[in-house]
Formats: sequence, structure tokens, C-alpha cells
Amino acid sequence: MLAGISSDYYLRLEQGRDQHPSGQVLDALAKALRLDAAATAHLHDLARPEARRRRRPRAESVPAGMAQLVGQLALPAYVVGRYMDVLAANSPARALSPNYAPGRNLVRQIFLDPEERELHVDWERATAGVVGGLRAKAGADPDDPNLTALVGELSLRSDRFRTLWARADVGHRRDGTSRMRHPLVGELLLRHEKLDIPGTGGQQLVIYHAQPGTGTAQALALLGSLAATDERGAEVGDRDAAR
Repeated sequence: MLAGISSDYYLRLEQGRDQHPSGQVLDALAKALRLDAAATAHLHDLARPEARRRRRPRAESVPAGMAQLVGQLALPAYVVGRYMDVLAANSPARALSPNYAPGRNLVRQIFLDPEERELHVDWERATAGVVGGLRAKAGADPDDPNLTALVGELSLRSDRFRTLWARADVGHRRDGTSRMRHPLVGELLLRHEKLDIPGTGGQQLVIYHAQPGTGTAQALALLGSLAATDERGAEVGDRDAAR
């Protein structure tokens, strides 16, 4: 009634007997269900016929210019792909967390790595944001085998993930704060920015920064200095080993 459609038509939609509702019907349903903008966009993605086609997963790679930019940034920065895999990261990011390194999956690590739970003071809020972001990124192709495998694994291994995924929340804030407790520099109140990378099919650049003049800014600078020292030491070690 709130959406202005008949109960019979709504029942057909629920049962999957009508899989091609119009955009106007979807908007009416979203308004009646009080969905936010991210959830409404997700609903439209799911209703598009092309969203039901199973596509062959493609290997993700970071554009060369973006990888170079990440390496030159003094702030912790990394690039994540469609399944929240870290595809590129700089040394300050790896110093912030060893899980911010290429080859790691942020969803898997935040739920299954005890050290990652210790790092995030606001772990419950962080996990909710990660799951909402994963659903938003992969929502246009819910039958993607990579997504299915990741969701299946975490549903078996983490009660928290299983609960959050069942809630079907969609989306994440592109900016916000993260409270962390780092083993070397202590408490951190960081801002994070998430920037879409055009032409990559959903990759994002994530950057952490701090309010200037705060204790967190000083701690972040110290962490960057430690990371640079470790990197220089590793380079020297590699040169010595090559001789």
C-alpha cells in the first residue's frame, strides 16, 4: 500500500515470478522500506537483468600510475579491489598493520586475525563497515564465485560475520574515523578517506590521516619514520645479499 502497488504484484516480486520491475516500482519500494541511497542503488543493481549473468572473475591489477602514487605518499595508503583484497600498499600502511599489504584480504583478516581485533578499538563498528562495503562492491553480481567462496568461508568461521551478512546492510562511509591501538605508538584517532579509482571495476584508494597538531599526528609521523628506517635497512640487506 505504501509503495502504491497491488499485494498480488508485490507477492510475485517476493516469489521471483516477476524479475523485471520498473525503476519507478523499485523507487516506490525503496521509499516504503525507508532504504537509504546506498541500499536503493543496490536494489536497482540486483533488479537489472545483466546483474543475473554469471561472469568469469578477472584478475585485478592496479594501474601503474596509481601504484606509483601510493608508493610516494607519506601517509598510510593502500588500494583494495572488489573483494577487499589489498592490491597495493606503501610502507606507512604496512607499519600501521601488517594486514595492509598486498595479498591480504581485509574482510578475512578483520574477522579471523586476533591481532587485527586488538588493533581496532572500535572493532564492532569497523566490522559492520567492512561487510557493508563488501556487499556494496559485489552486489551487482551476487553469484560471483569468488564472493560466494569468501562469504561461505567467513560464515563458517565467524559468528560475527554471519550475523552481519544476514542483516544485508549495504554501503560504507567514504570518510570517517578509526580508533586504533598500535603496539608501537599507542592510541590513534585516524581519519580515513576512500576514493574510487576510475576504470578499475570498483578499486578504491584508502588513505589514513590525522588532525594536525594532535598526539595522533605525532604518533603517525613517528610510525612513518620507523617504517622508512625499516625499509632502508631492508634495501641495504638486499644489496649486501646480492654481492
